Amino acid sequence: MESMNAPASRPLTVRLATTPLSGSVAVPGDKSISHRALMFAALARGETGITGLLEGEDVLRTAAAMRALGATVTRVAPGTWQVTGQGLGALQEPDDVLDMGNSGTAARLLSGILASHGIFSVMTGDGSLRGRPMKRVIDPLSATGARFNARSGGRLPLAIEGVADPAPLAYRLPVASAQVKSAVLLAGLNAAGTTRVEEPVATRDHTENMLRHFGAEVSVAPLDAGGRMITLTGRPELVARDVAVPGDPSSAAFVLAAALLVPGSSVTVRGVGLNPLRTGLFTTLREMGADLRLSNERVEGGEPVGDLTAVAGPLHGVDVPAERAPSMIDEYPILAVVAAHATGPSRFRGLEELRVKESDRLSATVALLQRNGVSVDVVGDDMLVIGTGGAVPGGGVVETRMDHRLAMSATVLGLIAVQPVQVDDTAFIDTSFPGFIALMNSIGAGLAA
Repeated sequence: MESMNAPASRPLTVRLATTPLSGSVAVPGDKSISHRALMFAALARGETGITGLLEGEDVLRTAAAMRALGATVTRVAPGTWQVTGQGLGALQEPDDVLDMGNSGTAARLLSGILASHGIFSVMTGDGSLRGRPMKRVIDPLSATGARFNARSGGRLPLAIEGVADPAPLAYRLPVASAQVKSAVLLAGLNAAGTTRVEEPVATRDHTENMLRHFGAEVSVAPLDAGGRMITLTGRPELVARDVAVPGDPSSAAFVLAAALLVPGSSVTVRGVGLNPLRTGLFTTLREMGADLRLSNERVEGGEPVGDLTAVAGPLHGVDVPAERAPSMIDEYPILAVVAAHATGPSRFRGLEELRVKESDRLSATVALLQRNGVSVDVVGDDMLVIGTGGAVPGGGVVETRMDHRLAMSATVLGLIAVQPVQVDDTAFIDTSFPGFIALMNSIGAGLAA
């Protein structure tokens, strides 16, 4: 299960679904929370039990990295792990390069940890990750006193000379980004004094929630225009605490979208994380007329959780405000597919963050739709999709660019397109959603390579 060899290419041809999708399923654990659970457990003193951990390649890279930095990281059973940490400031220098695979989240968050410990380390990743910008974390983290050496544009491989006595940070995010915010907060953990991060728009707050869970002192104050000031008191005594990881709402999005689009479908996804800073997609789908029902609401591990049922029906275009983007930044490719099927135009505003994801996800999403006969345009940082009213032509070849979310979005598109959709590679889906194709087949998708 912990094998991390590069996956062989797996192309897929997806044909129009001829029968409704139905069933009740659970999606893998939340990727954002899984990464953080492993990192925070490694920084805490004592043994942390983690249940529901996503065992995709991205998270396994984080597990391997924390093990290389001196934590004891053990898989006990499927989704159940134990991590024994030596306490904040006690990481050991790794013997080899840390390979983060395809995970930008892991690389950026880990940069904050490595910058604030007196060790030398080198991070690399796969072809996709090595092409993604790290400068936006290097710049604020350099103020700790750490030294960074990277390829042009701040790209991996990245050598980090950490500092044992880092300076606390005060940083205003130029663009809303939970990853950059988290990197700065993680660097501030091992700094004497107070670290402050100002974000122009509220982004997902899993880092703040988990810091509190492990015993850190974190406060959040609202600012004008929807921004927030996050204040962290440095050098807390982080104490091991068990973590229950909820189902990933970003993964649930693909299953729910397929159920909303394939006529006659009704599918329930159990145990989905419902953190309000992650549920922008569900709000948007309801604005489009989606029949999306919530039941069995509860709190697990400090995060709200519930069951979501999607029932197929007519959808119409929508205008999504820019301030909603941080709460659904990973869901725009699948939302674009939903908009392509809907009636009328849709406009998604303020998508600059999509340009620095696994691929330039904005241009890749545009290409996905255009190659399948959907009218789409980009104006500044906005994407405009002209819905087909349920008559997506299809027939195109989708280049996934080693991006798991593009591959899954293309798969859903194929289920509603008149002509078959060819997905050039689905192997990278396993980085975030192992078993995706099998799960889709369990509800009737009929996918076959």
